[in-house]
Order: sequence, then C-alpha cells, then structure tokens
Amino acid sequence: MAHKVITSPNAPAPIGPYSHARSFNGFVFVSGQIPINPATGKMVQESITAETSQVMENMKAILSEAGLGFSDIVKTTIFITNMGDFQEVNKIYASYFNDIFPARETVQVAALPAGARVEISCIAAQ
Repeated sequence: MAHKVITSPNAPAPIGPYSHARSFNGFVFVSGQIPINPATGKMVQESITAETSQVMENMKAILSEAGLGFSDIVKTTIFITNMGDFQEVNKIYASYFNDIFPARETVQVAALPAGARVEISCIAAQ
C-alpha cells in the first residue's frame, strides 16, 4: 500500500506542516483549502462568493494533479465562520458538481486560518 504525496503548482502553498493531498489505497485525501489565490499568494476576501469560488478552484487544481475531478469526490467537509453564509456557499459549491453530490457536513467554527470565512476538505476515490 503505497502512500503518495500530491502537490499542485496551481494551488497555494500549504501554510503549515501538511501536504496538499495524500493518496492511499485508492483514496485521495485533500487537505482543507482556504481562499488563497495561488498566483498572488493573497487571501481572496471580496465576498463569501469569491472566497468559496477560490476554495473550489484550489481543490480542483489538487484533484487534477491526482488525475481526478469533482465527480470522484465521495466526501467533503465545509467549515464556515458564519452560518448566515450557508446559502451562498452552498450555491457556489453545488455549481462544481453534476447532479451527484458527495456525502458532506457543514460546520460553523469560531475561526479559520488566515482569517478565512470558508474552508473545504475532501476525500476522493481513484
């Protein structure tokens, strides 16, 4: 059972001691992504819509590096700092999937790294 580290040049560099993703036994575990623009290294903060879009694009880059896409995701976890943002986050999130959605939970948290308002992690199957 080989473990493989997955790193994408099209996703922001990790801001801590973790990998973009790890594959193991047919699954890819993608670390939580926050809305950092990989081109600028700056946090996207214009709106919860822009933040969520950037998070999903970061996940897309990492999944792509593993040869996967959103249809391969079996589980996601969404962390938001304000449950009042739920509907807008949900709308952007849903736009990345085609009618078959992964299992998921959404949790309100007190704070996220670097002042982000949304963070999403996922597990995908190879």
